[in-house]
Amino acid sequence: MLCELRIKNLAIIDDLTVRFGKGLNILTGETGAGKSIIIDSLGLALGSRAQSEFVRAGEKEAVVQAYFELGKRPGFPDIGLDFSDGLILRRSVSATGKSRAYINDSMVSLQSLAEIGKTLVDIHGQHEHQSLLSVNKHKDFLDSFGALDEEKQKLSLLYQEVGRLRNEEDILKQKMKEREKRIDILKFQIQEIEEAQLKAGEKDALASERAIAANLSRLNELSETAYALIYGAEDSCMEKLSSLIGKARELAEIDQSTAEILQMLETGRPYIEDAAVALRKLKDSYDFEPRKIDQIEERLEVIRKLEKKYGEGTEQLMHYRDNADRELKVLELAEEKLDAIGGELREKEGLLTRNAQILSQKRKLSAAKLEKLMKKELNELALENAGFVLGITQEALSAHGSDRVEFLFSANPGEPVKPLARIASGGELSRVMLALKSILADFDSTDVLIFDEVDAGIGGKTAESVGTKLKALSAGHQVFCTTHLPQIASKGDVHLKIEKQQRDKRVRVAVREISGKEREGEIARMLSGTATEVSLRHAQELLGDRQ
Repeated sequence: MLCELRIKNLAIIDDLTVRFGKGLNILTGETGAGKSIIIDSLGLALGSRAQSEFVRAGEKEAVVQAYFELGKRPGFPDIGLDFSDGLILRRSVSATGKSRAYINDSMVSLQSLAEIGKTLVDIHGQHEHQSLLSVNKHKDFLDSFGALDEEKQKLSLLYQEVGRLRNEEDILKQKMKEREKRIDILKFQIQEIEEAQLKAGEKDALASERAIAANLSRLNELSETAYALIYGAEDSCMEKLSSLIGKARELAEIDQSTAEILQMLETGRPYIEDAAVALRKLKDSYDFEPRKIDQIEERLEVIRKLEKKYGEGTEQLMHYRDNADRELKVLELAEEKLDAIGGELREKEGLLTRNAQILSQKRKLSAAKLEKLMKKELNELALENAGFVLGITQEALSAHGSDRVEFLFSANPGEPVKPLARIASGGELSRVMLALKSILADFDSTDVLIFDEVDAGIGGKTAESVGTKLKALSAGHQVFCTTHLPQIASKGDVHLKIEKQQRDKRVRVAVREISGKEREGEIARMLSGTATEVSLRHAQELLGDRQ
C-alpha cells in the first residue's frame, strides 16, 4: 500500500507530506484546491513524463517521494534491489527540465522506475497511467476475467518451441548448400587418400630403399669385401678363428686354467658364422631392377603431393582420412535430421494453431459474458445508455494468440461504439474502469487504484452506487478517489481535505486528515456549498457510524 507521499517545490506546493491509510482514501476540496496536483505528483513518482513547468517558481528543482509497504508480491520486477523494508520511489525535476529517478536511494533509469510503478498503482482519469487506454492491456483484462492464464501459458510455451524449431530448421537449410559442397570435397579427399593405399611407415621405408638404390655399387663392393674377409677368401676370419680355437684347445689340455679362454672363443664362433650368412644374403639382395629407383621416386612423389594438402607423413595422411570419413557420415545424416526437425515443426505448428483457435473461442465466450456484466455495472454508474463491446479481430499469431482485443465504447444512444482511447471524458473513462475493476477485483494484482474525476456528470442514486462500488473494491485494494460528491466521500475510511492557503504572499497547498465534526462539516459543504443545520444533519446521516 501507499503509506506516504512527500512533495516539495512542485507547482504551488512548497513542502507537503501526506499520509494515507488502508481501504478507501477520499480526497476532497474546493475546485482548484490542488487535488489534481496531488495525483500528478504521484504520477511523477511512478515514472510519468516530467516538465520544467512543474517546478515551483523561483526554485531549482521539484522532488516527489512515495513510500510503499509491499508485503508479499509474487512476480515483482527484479531490478537488483532489496525491497524487504519497503519501497521508496523518488523523482526530482530541475528547472531546466532534467529529471532523475531513484528507488530506495539508488539511482535508476526512468524505464526501471516506470516498470516498478506500473505494478504498484493504476491511476484512472485523465492521466498518463491510464491502463484502459492501452490496447495491449485489454487482452489482459479479458484473459483475467476468463481465467485463461493456464491456456495462455501453454500457448506461449508452444510458440517458443515452434520458434526454436523454425530457427534450427533455417540454420540447417542455410547450411545445406554449403553441406553439399563440403560432402563433395570430403568424398574427393577420402578417395584421393584411399587410392594411394598408404601404409604406416611407408614414407620412411621408401626413403631407405631409395638410398640403397642410389648407392648400389658401393653397397655391393662393401658387402662382397666383408663376406670375403669373414668367410669366402683364403686366410679368412673363419679360418684364422678355427686355427686359434685349435691352439686354445691344446693349451687347455695342458693348462686347465685357460679353459675359460677356449670357452669364450668357441662361444663367439657361431655369431661370426651367423654374420657370414647375413652378409651373404645381403650381398645377394643388392640386385635392383633398373626401374626400381623410378618406382620408388614415383611413389614418394604421390606421398609428397598428398602431404602438401593434408599433412606430413603417412600417419598424418591416414589420420586426416579417418577424420574426413567421420565428418562425412555426420553430414550425410544432416538431411535426415532436417527431415526430423521439419516433421516435428509441422506437428508443433498444427498444435499451436489449434491451441490458438481454442484460446480465441474461449476469449469470445468470455467477452460475451464480460459485455453483459459491464452493461449492468455501467447502468448502475449513470451510463445506462452506454454501449460497451469487446472487439476481437484476428492478427498474426504470437505468443499471446491470434486475437487483437480492444474495448469499444459509446456513451450516448445512437452513437456507434469506438475505441475507448478516443473517449474525451475522464469521468466516463473512470467509471468504465470502475465497472471493470468491480468485476475483476478478484483477479487484479495491482494493490493501489486511483480514481480521478470518477463522479463527473453523476449524482444522487448513481453517486451512492459509485461510492458503494469503490468501498467494495477497497476490501482487496487500497483505493484513492478525488470527488466532489458527498455520497462518495462519506464512504471513505480515510478522508483527506485539500485546501489552498496563503502565506508570505504566496499560495500553498495543505492536506490534512479530517474526522468527527470537521468531516461532518466538509460533507455538509459538499452537500450545499456551506455548512447549514440541514446539510450537517444530512452529512451525519451519510456518515452514519463511520465517524
